[in-house]
Amino acid sequence: MTVLKIREFGDPGLKEKCHKIVVGKQNLNELIKNMADTMYGAPGVGLSAPQVGILEQLFIYDVGDGLQVYINPKIVAVEGEDIDEEGCLSIPNIQVPVKRAKKVKISTLNAKGKNVTFVADGLLARVIQHEIDHLNGILILDKTDVANRRNALMELSKKIEID
Repeated sequence: MTVLKIREFGDPGLKEKCHKIVVGKQNLNELIKNMADTMYGAPGVGLSAPQVGILEQLFIYDVGDGLQVYINPKIVAVEGEDIDEEGCLSIPNIQVPVKRAKKVKISTLNAKGKNVTFVADGLLARVIQHEIDHLNGILILDKTDVANRRNALMELSKKIEID
């Protein structure tokens, strides 16, 4: 079991756009296993590669149905709108309201490199959108309103002063 270091707010890698993965040219199994160990140990429901310092389009999640792996994911359609509180392993102990689509259609490669397209809603849709944002260098603080962002940044600055 290898637990990776989760990059936290302020790390410039979290604001970078990730590169597409060329499936078959690299073995992702060890990275996926290490990311899973890291996510479950945190604990969290999702983890993207840039959160552990890998600037590639890969994320994992488990919302209760077992570990899922997405490679080079794309949202191809959205429906509805919902605002709910979100947290992030890269911004510990902070939750802010984030507007997301209620339902998303996803096209991605799975862990075996097979193309998969499906529709997700509820918590799964929120997790997928959150993790895809990470692959594009977008954090929840970029997606919330000004007042909530300011409050979260004040909380983060207090934490830094205490540490």
